[in-house]
Amino acid sequence: MNMLQFRQEGIYCIPGNFYIDPWQPVDFALVTHGHADHARWGMKKYLCHHFTVPILKSRIGNDIAIQGISYNEPLYINNVKVSLHPAGHIVGSAQIRMEYKGKISVVSGDYKIQNDGLSTPFEPIKCHEFVSESTFGLPIYNWLSVEQQNQQLQNWFLQNQANGKTSVFIGYSLGKAQRIMKALAGISPLHVHYSIGKLNQAYESVGIELPPYIIINFQEDIKHVDKGIVIVPPALADSNVIRKIPNMANAICSGWMQVRGSRRWRSADAGFAISDHADWQGLLDAIKATEAEKVYITHGQTAVFAKYLNEIGILAEEIRTAFGEEEEEVEETAARKS
Repeated sequence: MNMLQFRQEGIYCIPGNFYIDPWQPVDFALVTHGHADHARWGMKKYLCHHFTVPILKSRIGNDIAIQGISYNEPLYINNVKVSLHPAGHIVGSAQIRMEYKGKISVVSGDYKIQNDGLSTPFEPIKCHEFVSESTFGLPIYNWLSVEQQNQQLQNWFLQNQANGKTSVFIGYSLGKAQRIMKALAGISPLHVHYSIGKLNQAYESVGIELPPYIIINFQEDIKHVDKGIVIVPPALADSNVIRKIPNMANAICSGWMQVRGSRRWRSADAGFAISDHADWQGLLDAIKATEAEKVYITHGQTAVFAKYLNEIGILAEEIRTAFGEEEEEVEETAARKS
């Protein structure tokens, strides 16, 4: 029998009677990570990595019914052996491995191969079928090393400082902002938006050490950040709030910045291709390492990537899902409430 079914509610494990990252309310949701397109409101019960528990409580509600487990900790759900394995995407991100009657299926959620020093590094899992993203599934996407990315951010800040400018880095509150903080640690005080500070607390609550930071109150005079570092979510990129920052130069940190003509470029002064998703080669390496007989491509460059996999002898099929919106909507809401 088939292990997985792609339903209107989301990815369904047939023998286990549970969903993975469903986008409509269901009784039991296994969640790969805390980004808003994968972890949604309205499920009767949630299961995730224990690092993700405080993130879901922060974003969905303190009163949700939720269970957290560790990586590689087996759990039986209706005779399906379930375990979580590192996805390397953000803190607590997990691939979900399901084993039933000798068949193994893995749903990866979002993942990256690079070790950012904050997330548990990606662990390839051998399986019969693998469900993969393809956010950056085009050969043009080829990330620099984490060290080179960090050096780019530091150099840009130092250049701005020399020119009397305040460096404003724009990145998602969950995952990207913490990477920016780590890259700039010790070079200057780090001022972060409230929504970032709230998620920093979720990191710290599970023992992940972040550099010192100051939550900036945009309702007050913020002249003290002049020539310093400010980190804000994408929702503030074109807002009146960000225009209060003195002598501002702003940079978007996103994989989309690999292509200067990207629709997401906006009117930023700089762009850095820093992503929590695998690049083209990372996707190929991860998929080949699974030795899967069948690969399902859920979101991103699905048509191109699935076609390429089939051409190189890996049976692949694109699947329609509600993933890939990242978390722009939730960032927008969080930023405007603060």
